[in-house]
Amino acid sequence: MPETPSDELLAIEHYYDTVPRAFASVEELGAFSLFVAEDRGGQSYYARPCLSPDSGAGFDADVAAVWRVRGRQTDLGVPEAIEWVDEVTPGLARLVEATGLTVSRFPLLVLGDPSSVRPASPASDDVGLMTPGDPRLAAVDAAIGAGFQGKDEFEPSASVERLRQRLENGAFRLVGAFSGRDAVGGGSHSPRGSVTELTGISVIPRARRRGIGTAITEALVDDALDLGLSTVFLSAASDAASAIYQRLGFRRIATACVAEAP
Repeated sequence: MPETPSDELLAIEHYYDTVPRAFASVEELGAFSLFVAEDRGGQSYYARPCLSPDSGAGFDADVAAVWRVRGRQTDLGVPEAIEWVDEVTPGLARLVEATGLTVSRFPLLVLGDPSSVRPASPASDDVGLMTPGDPRLAAVDAAIGAGFQGKDEFEPSASVERLRQRLENGAFRLVGAFSGRDAVGGGSHSPRGSVTELTGISVIPRARRRGIGTAITEALVDDALDLGLSTVFLSAASDAASAIYQRLGFRRIATACVAEAP
């Protein structure tokens, strides 16, 4: 009998099922829910195992079920991608890999002791919550993207109207980081109920190793706690990044999996 996931993992599983529904249509394909972005020019989504009221009952699917999901994604012209938590759906990696998808694994961490998250306080940098009307919004958005691409040079995003709308409805919270007047990075979280995930924490190369990433994380945590959220989690890009977050008060509880076509 499969082990029943912890309450923390079940809360995160519900969160993963809830967040895309605000911006995507949903198709139920047997054991999978396929999320398809309503605006194809924006973020792409993925398939996930259906949210089950009895998550300890095991995952009732086979390789053919994975092929059906991939076929539907191909028909829709969206990326072939499936995401899940390994400890919640432990048999899925084997099925997915049997169809030729490549599985990447990321440490999944949840905030333990909030008092252990300390500000980096970089002397010449400003880190704070962004508002929808902030004229620096386009620069922060572009700096985050540049950080993930490993680039120092970037132009402010041409259009941030979609981002501004998400900030206005409160379902998306954005922190920006600046060195003088220049945006150098940022990060975000998306509250749903009592749970939120920290995402998109990024700093451009020339501004790294100055504690700015830590300060962004702290600002996001502070905002989440100010909102009264009880579960704050994230997926680290690597074991090295996981170690940094663990020093900030996060603890590893599981492994997030992302399967994509080679």
